[in-house]
Amino acid sequence: MDISAWMPYNTVPHKTPRVIVACELLRVELRILLLNTCSCSSGAFKGAEGSSRKKPCGLRSCETMAQTQMERRGLSSDAYEVMDGEKYQPYVSPQESIAEFTLRAIISGAFFGVIFGSANAYLGLKAGLTVSTSIPIAVMTVAFFRAMRFVWGKSTILEHNMSQTIGSASSSLASGLIFTIPALFLWGFDPALAQIAALAAFGGVLGILAMIPLRAFLMSREHGKLPYPEGTACAEVLVAAESGGARAAGILQGLGLGFVIRFLAELAHVWEPIVRIGIPRLSKGQLSIETAPMLMGVGFILNYRIASIMVAGSLLSWGCLIPLIAYMGGWLTEPLFPETAKTISEMTPKELWNKYIRYVGAGGVALGGILTILRAFPTMVHSFRLGLKHMGKGGGAAATEAPRTKRDTPMKAVLGGAAIVVLMIALVPHVLGPVESIATRLMAAVCVGIFAFFFVTVSSRIVGLVGVSSNPTSGMTIATLLGTSLIFLALGWTDTVGMVAALTVGTVVCVASSIAGDTSQDLKTGFLVGATPFKQQTGELIGALTSTIAVAATVILLANTYEVGSTDLPAPQATLMKTVIEGVLTQSVPWELVMVGAGVAAIVELLGLPSLPFAVGMYLPLSTMSPIFVGGVIRRLVERGAKGDKAVRESRREGGILFSSGLIAGEGLMGVVIAGYTFAVNKFEFDEWEGIGHEWSGVFDPLVALGVFAVTGYLIWRRAVSNK
Repeated sequence: MDISAWMPYNTVPHKTPRVIVACELLRVELRILLLNTCSCSSGAFKGAEGSSRKKPCGLRSCETMAQTQMERRGLSSDAYEVMDGEKYQPYVSPQESIAEFTLRAIISGAFFGVIFGSANAYLGLKAGLTVSTSIPIAVMTVAFFRAMRFVWGKSTILEHNMSQTIGSASSSLASGLIFTIPALFLWGFDPALAQIAALAAFGGVLGILAMIPLRAFLMSREHGKLPYPEGTACAEVLVAAESGGARAAGILQGLGLGFVIRFLAELAHVWEPIVRIGIPRLSKGQLSIETAPMLMGVGFILNYRIASIMVAGSLLSWGCLIPLIAYMGGWLTEPLFPETAKTISEMTPKELWNKYIRYVGAGGVALGGILTILRAFPTMVHSFRLGLKHMGKGGGAAATEAPRTKRDTPMKAVLGGAAIVVLMIALVPHVLGPVESIATRLMAAVCVGIFAFFFVTVSSRIVGLVGVSSNPTSGMTIATLLGTSLIFLALGWTDTVGMVAALTVGTVVCVASSIAGDTSQDLKTGFLVGATPFKQQTGELIGALTSTIAVAATVILLANTYEVGSTDLPAPQATLMKTVIEGVLTQSVPWELVMVGAGVAAIVELLGLPSLPFAVGMYLPLSTMSPIFVGGVIRRLVERGAKGDKAVRESRREGGILFSSGLIAGEGLMGVVIAGYTFAVNKFEFDEWEGIGHEWSGVFDPLVALGVFAVTGYLIWRRAVSNK
């Protein structure tokens, strides 16, 4: 027992110093007693300065045990040290058996997964990127279990970890789907819910299973060499569960604020959310900003540097390229390809962006993705070789005699499950869309197996170095589509069916590589806190399968409500994938515009800047990039206010990121609700609610929108600087 748990020395009256001394002596005596009665052979208690850890005892090493009895506040410093992972003592000892894989953990994880997965799908289609949700879900899980402790009793850290493991799988599915599936709608197809869900499920299961043999090597033998930023941070959040209530408050406040603001702007129409202003003496030049809390939150999470690079790309498009096209082509009396109806002088800035700038941006994004792959290629090859080398050494250890923290899914189940997935892709009709030819399906299945196996290995290691948010999933998808399309071109499969088959191959591989990175981070969290790998891997599969319907339904709902490829739903990544496939198989894209974008990206690289975020900015509307830039500016101000104090800076950044995550989730959920409402109005033809309307503000409507936006920015800043 730790006497400080019920009689801390700082609560003893100051008038009784002898009692203080007695309590402190009792604390020391208890610690010595624990060490001297321990059955391990690590030696006598040496005090605070230098006890050396040797062979652990039946519970945990005596030093760790004493520390845990005294207070259990954080991970061991060994969590960050380069050392043999076999000697690392996790927060929960391998010999301890506490609740982990419980029904309440499964249900809560699936629930949070549906919420954050749907919101991430909306964000991805809107802004072309998704955010990692492991930490927000971990915080929400801790708060939820604390709130429900009077109903179902106390919960354990391993249950919290299981819940966030299940919940975070949905975001990877969202990334894989929004990068590719909207291209089907751009081609005029209307994919069924079952088809999209099946592709997501196949990719999810394949990615998780293919990563399992790598766990022992990446988690244990590479311990300390691969930092796993999100996985380690998530472990710290789970261990520091006593502060979960305060952290969850920030997420909930952001969620409620984002939900309400989106409702007032988009459904009640209290104000017009996008503010536009023309640039004098610049033909069709336009500045605009969407006063969306979600996008401001994205900017805070991305940081100032990336946000500023992205808005610079957008300013180039909307402040330079569109006016240049309008000036140079204003005299034309015939439409300029790829436009077929209007002359340039008749087109609006939005139409010029849609017909010309999108191809420029796509070229830049393509080159940026390829350069990302080339930069990461040595790491990819190294990771792949190490993965093959160590796949049979320690992976899949599921024997009952193995310690609890080393039990993986049996290798027979891993290989059998992966083989079944590949066979189902080849043999089940209509999984790949309108592909009737068995030869095409077999070749597609082979491509899935080869590319998924390679990129799962690559993704699992890369996220250990750069994190999930920086995982070059889009570049891996581009490489998959290029390879598959070239094979199909050589075989003469260049019609629409061939393009759809190539795209769906990319979908499965994209989901697999994305969820492999998430699984790798989650297993690192489990390694640090002492989870059971087999149970965690089962949780990943449950999370992937339970969120497929919700994420797929969200994509279909948004695609049927808004026009995919429009400023309302740009779907930049999917448009890029469509361009890649068409460029190889039909060669009908305006290559001049694509090459211009690639040239701009090359210039950006020569200037020492990352071309991919700049190119994404070129592609997306300025109204989307502007609030992201504002969020990045707030992040810069928050961090500068810390005045070099690293602890304060980290604390402020965490507070702002959690609040921003709530904004993203809240506005994303309301966006899905509004899309569902609009779809129902069109489907069942009932009268649509016109809302309050923004006529009440008259000419001051832009000021109202900017005022709400400014207040939201202040709240992000306030939440960040007040975080302790």
